[in-house]
Amino acid sequence: MTGIRLTAPAPGWAIDADVVVVGSGVAGLTTALRCAAAGLDTVVVTKARLDDGSTRWAQGGIAAALGEGDTPEQHLDDTLVAGAGLCDEEAVRTLVTEGPDAVRRLITTGATFDTTDSGDIALTREGGHHRRRIAHAGGDATGAEISRALVEAVRSAALHTIENALVLDLLTDAEGRTAGVSLHVMGEGQHDGVGAVRAPSVVLATGGMGQVFSATTNPSVSTGDGVALALRAGAEVSDLEFVQFHPTVLFLGADSEGQQPLVSEAVRGEGAHLVDATGTRFMLGQHELAELAPRDIVAKAITRQMHEHGTEHMYLDARHFGARMWEQRFPTILAACRAHGIDPVTEPIPVAPAAHYASGGIRTDLRGRTTVPGLYACGEVACTGVHGANRLASNSLLEGLVFAERIAADIAETRPPRTEPAKSTGGGPVALLAPETRTAIQRIMTRGAGVLRSAASLAAAAEELEALHRSAAADVDAADPKDAVPGVDAWEVTNLLLVSRVLVAAAREREETRGCHWREDRPDRDDAHWRRHLVVRIAADRTPVVHRTETAAFPPVRAAD
Repeated sequence: MTGIRLTAPAPGWAIDADVVVVGSGVAGLTTALRCAAAGLDTVVVTKARLDDGSTRWAQGGIAAALGEGDTPEQHLDDTLVAGAGLCDEEAVRTLVTEGPDAVRRLITTGATFDTTDSGDIALTREGGHHRRRIAHAGGDATGAEISRALVEAVRSAALHTIENALVLDLLTDAEGRTAGVSLHVMGEGQHDGVGAVRAPSVVLATGGMGQVFSATTNPSVSTGDGVALALRAGAEVSDLEFVQFHPTVLFLGADSEGQQPLVSEAVRGEGAHLVDATGTRFMLGQHELAELAPRDIVAKAITRQMHEHGTEHMYLDARHFGARMWEQRFPTILAACRAHGIDPVTEPIPVAPAAHYASGGIRTDLRGRTTVPGLYACGEVACTGVHGANRLASNSLLEGLVFAERIAADIAETRPPRTEPAKSTGGGPVALLAPETRTAIQRIMTRGAGVLRSAASLAAAAEELEALHRSAAADVDAADPKDAVPGVDAWEVTNLLLVSRVLVAAAREREETRGCHWREDRPDRDDAHWRRHLVVRIAADRTPVVHRTETAAFPPVRAAD
């Protein structure tokens, strides 16, 4: 344990439970429902409203071998290819074999998927898939439907939920085992201000960290809080350098920042073409699947075209769909485009890559256990080994489902006893950054650690981030400190700085191009030296310590396993 924690008031209230789940996407709510069904006293903590996580924004769908002629083995093969040599094959096999039944259980929970005229689940294709295996709902509103169904189930089960609450730090007992979390509730309600949920099992399902970049498909709540909490608690993270940039995000202008509208890969799955300003397709000949190549390949191709043409975006042309198909199959995307003055029925859609998904995260085993006893991680915040160097399209919702069920089963089986949180010792509180530093961090990361990276760009990013870190630390020790006042904005930006420093440290270490990590100065994949994972932890002096594994296999999460 590091003893490092955010600067915050002492908890003014506390509640007790068997399990606290932090996050309300598909991973968090599935875990909570399964834990509650096993008779565990379960509390759900979420940063905004229950339906405000990243799951709601998922357009394309959920991948599983549900179609005639498809098999888990074929799904496994496509996942391994997309992962560029770094997937954990056992984790992928777990995902693809348990996935179909997990989807069926999701349907019994209340999720309604689109069907064919014969009543079968309608399936589409996305990048990297050789078969139609993507189940979708409401055309392009799959995440919204899954979120609706799970939120209704949680409310029907009368689970204890705490909304509008930012998790702060992990609580541990005298033995260093998990004993709950501290959190801050924003606004009035049953709980207010800084408090604690004391529980021997904590499940982090806090989603991604896309807000470290200027432009992202992630909602504003995706500030890396779970990864930052885990690092401060002494947990290991892995593969954080592999940030997937979605190739087709609606281009709103070079200066546009924050959450950007996604144009789902399913649009290409139904036959849309990527073209330049002259209308020429450029993915033909680049990959056997053309526009349906894995995302890293498409994002790189678009970026190359932008550089060659001196433009800030390319185009996605789906005019041949016609109005009826756009309205029925992609109503959400159609509305988003029209809201920004673009009509995809009559004109190509301007698109450019933007930060989308973290393939790495808090390192776990196949039961979701992290390197801190009693702390679990699930969904985008976790690194199970499923995604390797590049996530296969629509595997994320499935990973959340499958591993949530596994986590709940492990907690129900072990049922650890409740213990008292110990007083924090060791590293002490972290100096908070001023909220306005957020934009500076995002621009540093976009410029130095975005789609295109190099030794020089990453070194510059590292130095700028460290300067922010040193400045905040120095201010705490000053005679007249001007450090930021504890509060949501300051805590979020402090989390963003920590995860950015760790991401850049890993990206500097990986001197090759692999998956969605693209080094301009190291353009080739180097399996002999770099078919390895990078595991990072935070040292007592608060610097990232990067360790390269000896093989492509993950080391055990705990020596006792």
